[in-house]
Amino acid sequence: MKLTFNTGATLAALTLTASLALPAYAQKTTPPASAQVNTETGSPVTRAPMKMDTKEFLRTHRWDEATDTWMMNANTMPPAGVMSRAEVRAQRDTFLANNRWNNVASQYEPVGPKPRDMSKLTRAQVKAETIQFMRTHSYNEETSAWIDMPMPMRKDKTKM
Repeated sequence: MKLTFNTGATLAALTLTASLALPAYAQKTTPPASAQVNTETGSPVTRAPMKMDTKEFLRTHRWDEATDTWMMNANTMPPAGVMSRAEVRAQRDTFLANNRWNNVASQYEPVGPKPRDMSKLTRAQVKAETIQFMRTHSYNEETSAWIDMPMPMRKDKTKM
């Protein structure tokens, strides 16, 4: 069986389909920088306030070539509500002391409680804890790990 196509009808159908489709752009269109919104007032930020902010920043900061960062001038104070570098470092150190990065979960997780200091226990306390542990755990030679033993079922002596 031989199939033949009418090229004129096929071309007309493709043209009609292409003309009805929405235009596709290679790049996303983003609003210009001047269309930024002020978070306090909700109105668009104009060029004049941006220039004033830039001039104020350049007046109070200098570029440090050694560290490749903007540094505050020695005679200026930081704006109200901005923490000092020492405060930020202290918060960072506290966070890192209390949390560890988990590669599997890709997030920070709190560090568990510190292990008990066994040297503060008496000999009788250590012996009692050892006996209790041996009642509830068994050692698996194949996996070299302690395993929780299931608690035995107690038979109820009182029946109705």
